[in-house]
Amino acid sequence: MTVEVDTTPLVPANTNHTNGFITVPSGSGIDMKALAPVPILDITNEDYFHLSGSFIEEFKDRQPKWGPVGYITYKRTYARPLDNGETEEYWQTCQRVVEGVFTIQRWHIRRNHLSWSESKAQASAQEMFRLMWGFKFLPPGRGLWMMGADYVRKNGGAALNNCAFVSTESIGAFQHDSFFAETSFSDPFTFLMDMSMLGVGVGGDTRGSGTVTIQQPTTGERDLVSPYVVGDTREGWVDLIRKVLEAYVGNGSIPVNIDYSNVRPAGEPIKSFGGTAAGPEPLMRCVEEIKKILDPLIGLPITSEAIVDLFNVIGVCVVSGNVRRSAEIMLGDPKDDVFLNLKNPEQNDDKLMSHRWASNNSILAEQGMDYEDIADRIVRNGEPGLFWLDRAQKYGRGKDGKTLTDMKAVGTNPCSEQTLESFELCCLVETFPSLHESYEEYERTLKYAYLYAKTVTLIPTHQPRTNAVMMRNRRIGTSQSGIVQSFARHGRKQHFDWCDNGYDYLKALDKKYSDWMTIPLSIKITSVKPSGTVSLLPGVTPGIHYEHSEYYFRTMRIAKTSKLLAPLRKAGYNVEDDQYDKSSCVVFFPVHAEFFDRSKSDVSLWEQLENAAQMQFYWADNQVSVTVTFKKREGKDIAKALELYQSRLKSVSFLPAEDHGYVQAPYITITKEQYEEAAAKLKPINLKGDTNEMIDAFCDGDACLIPQRA
Repeated sequence: MTVEVDTTPLVPANTNHTNGFITVPSGSGIDMKALAPVPILDITNEDYFHLSGSFIEEFKDRQPKWGPVGYITYKRTYARPLDNGETEEYWQTCQRVVEGVFTIQRWHIRRNHLSWSESKAQASAQEMFRLMWGFKFLPPGRGLWMMGADYVRKNGGAALNNCAFVSTESIGAFQHDSFFAETSFSDPFTFLMDMSMLGVGVGGDTRGSGTVTIQQPTTGERDLVSPYVVGDTREGWVDLIRKVLEAYVGNGSIPVNIDYSNVRPAGEPIKSFGGTAAGPEPLMRCVEEIKKILDPLIGLPITSEAIVDLFNVIGVCVVSGNVRRSAEIMLGDPKDDVFLNLKNPEQNDDKLMSHRWASNNSILAEQGMDYEDIADRIVRNGEPGLFWLDRAQKYGRGKDGKTLTDMKAVGTNPCSEQTLESFELCCLVETFPSLHESYEEYERTLKYAYLYAKTVTLIPTHQPRTNAVMMRNRRIGTSQSGIVQSFARHGRKQHFDWCDNGYDYLKALDKKYSDWMTIPLSIKITSVKPSGTVSLLPGVTPGIHYEHSEYYFRTMRIAKTSKLLAPLRKAGYNVEDDQYDKSSCVVFFPVHAEFFDRSKSDVSLWEQLENAAQMQFYWADNQVSVTVTFKKREGKDIAKALELYQSRLKSVSFLPAEDHGYVQAPYITITKEQYEEAAAKLKPINLKGDTNEMIDAFCDGDACLIPQRA
């Protein structure tokens, strides 16, 4: 029997907010109302905020100024289902998001008996809507999909956050204190699984290497008689992995008779969160892979290799489970040769293909270290990346000198733009300075971008330890995309002036609004995320990175069964069979880069590093996420470049700029004439109907994405 739970939307707008469901044996006599989860947010009808109907009428049946692949990306990824079988149009998404933000603010203010002005809120909400509509700023993909959805009311704010970090340092120490629940061996790994299944990218480390001895799991009599029934929920999957892991450190017995029959079969919708189920097979494989990793270590201390492999097989399980893609980064000791060789194809090709592709691996770099070996590995394999934790702890923006504000931080998120403590999540929001005429206009945008991210910090998650960190730090990441386009449009000096003045303005805003909400100031407030699909909506360059070329085809792979293909063909887009995947087609979108300066192939390694260092100096008190592409001849310069920039950056990764030779590549350079010929054939796209394919990642970029290959 399948029973739907409470259908009350967080924001009762013109959208259909899908619900979770609970499955129990027919005729069990169980009180379904008692089983329904208690919502984390006690939002009542009096808390709901609504934009005025006359204001919304202005935007119905209109479209914003989309980037070349903006509309298709939006409809495919962020438009939620409606009752009529179609998906949202952009005005409905903006309405849902803005009303969600102001509902959360109103809920917080009412619960704390603080001052609220309905007229001021209405004016501010309308301005936030207009700024989103005009692509002056956007919430992260997390927010476009989840803000205002009923899932947040029921399950808390974890699904609104981009990324997280968890350390393995304490896996060998069973702890209990007055503030937190007991902590144990499995906690970092189950935290990873829990958050990854919500689409949150998670970073981890190998600090727990050698701190706990793996034991032979025991089997209890009950395990032999009664099956362990896996619940058809995120929590059910996580609980099974927790029980298996704990058995390897002598905490409980290992399940031997696992009943997966309640896990919904492949192809069924995941109604509460979105997506399509892959059945129990990914979870079954994950349990067996964990055993393969830990069985050879029985009687021995856990190794850095095992820690990374556990993170990776869990990541593969999540991706294979058809939840929105996530991301991982693993931080290791630069002196740990085993860690450094984990993704060396010459030594570990089978494991690399099986699961080790699931994380980007970086070292906890130290200023003054010898970078020659690391640089050599980067030239050969593109890894490891580098994260200077000491600088991330002691410094905010480079301009502000040593601040010592983040000394509890121990790691970073998968794209390495946020400094994080263990179990901490982060919410980022994206601004587009190249789409602004003046600093005054940009300053107004910063206010509402800040308010979006700060509001997310008001929402507790379902994890007490996470809440304890987040509600103390209130960390956010106000980011920029289209940075190199802003250089071209406004000039470098003016852009950095905007950064410098804008940062001071954000700090003043944080004081004002933190006082109003009676919550702590944010420990850090700015970063540069790598972006990805969010920047595709307005058509700006992602983060701090350069365009592919002035004219190019941006290709998109779409399943042959997708309802999107027919309207794309009808609109005049070239559609070909995928040469690598017979189940997919490739659609070619012609692009003319606006405010074009130079292509990424024309920019040196040194200039890319200097751009990142300047943004770290004037803007980011967290970090600048940058993947520096380098030509073969520049490989010899990497060690020297790291020596020169180790005191000006907090993190960096590198990617060889190789001539891959692939047909139907993601970016294909074309001439002006080819662009004009392709563009002349295009007509408006009609994307009515069910268009959402749930394919996006929320910690996205060239170097942080877990590919969906399992």
